[in-house]
Amino acid sequence: MVQKALFVCLGNICRSPIADAIFQHLLKERGIADQWEVDSAGIGGWHAGNRPDSRARNVLKKYNIEYNGRARQIEDEDFHEFDYIFGMDENNISNLQDQAPIGSKAKILLLGDYDPQGERIIRDPYYDRGSEGFEVCYQQCLRSCKAFLDQLEQ
Repeated sequence: MVQKALFVCLGNICRSPIADAIFQHLLKERGIADQWEVDSAGIGGWHAGNRPDSRARNVLKKYNIEYNGRARQIEDEDFHEFDYIFGMDENNISNLQDQAPIGSKAKILLLGDYDPQGERIIRDPYYDRGSEGFEVCYQQCLRSCKAFLDQLEQ
């Protein structure tokens, strides 16, 4: 049975594509990529069709992680399609809970709740001048995604 995970942030060009790419990379490393479908989306549709922020692409490239996704806005069907929908911060979670249709199957989860270092809110580096925040975001997503997958394997 294929499991499905969706990563969501505000605009789908920084945090959620990084988490999406890391999760897919970890699945390949663990040899279970065929057991999952993974995607990302944004609460808003401002960036729909765009590639991730260049700083997000650069941090992924730094760690040899490929990603070819394009931004899209979350849709009601996603709540019925995906098993897990991960928000990056409390506002994402609140928006997702408000939008979730009655009877949807997706578990809405805060990705940072899985961070073994306890950093519950995935840093939003969008307004940063440099790329340091993207490195922080990458490390948070990596720790959280690893811990989530480890928990599933127990």
